[in-house]
Amino acid sequence: MGVLLAFLPFIVFAVADRFVGPTEALLLAALASFILLLRDWFILGKAPKILDIGTTVLFSGLAFYAALGGLMGSIFAVRLAVDSGLVAIVLISILIRRPFTLQYAREQVARELWDSPVFIRTNYVITSVWALAFAAMAAADAVLLYAPDVPAQVAIVATIVVVVAAIRFTGWYPEKIRRRSAER
Repeated sequence: MGVLLAFLPFIVFAVADRFVGPTEALLLAALASFILLLRDWFILGKAPKILDIGTTVLFSGLAFYAALGGLMGSIFAVRLAVDSGLVAIVLISILIRRPFTLQYAREQVARELWDSPVFIRTNYVITSVWALAFAAMAAADAVLLYAPDVPAQVAIVATIVVVVAAIRFTGWYPEKIRRRSAER
């Protein structure tokens, strides 16, 4: 549930954009990400997570840029910036050797598994799958931005397919690894 809640600012952005416009949607998403960050940190007493920090920085930066009049034109350009930022957050988490899923996974498994090479490798794989899913979303945004004749439904379907696939993989893969380990 925690990792899905971390995507709430992106959902807020997507929904708010439809009703109030991209600049306001960015501001609302920044507010949502900041509230989630504060909730985890001060109310739940949890250390801030890479995804939450990155999301807060991403939406706050884009909202600030948009509020200063630097909006990037169409909504597809804004979505491309958001989705590219999400790819960057995930890739940075891998580069600094802290795949973003690891923090959420550690909340669900026994502490003695945290340093297991299999557990860590599993999180690298899952995080990489999410990076690919977010890159596919950014690519769909780029298609809509640079090929305006392509119907928007193509990007919507692509986004839904890759997110559902990443969610299913996230549930399936650790179970596959557990079964394989139990068989040994």
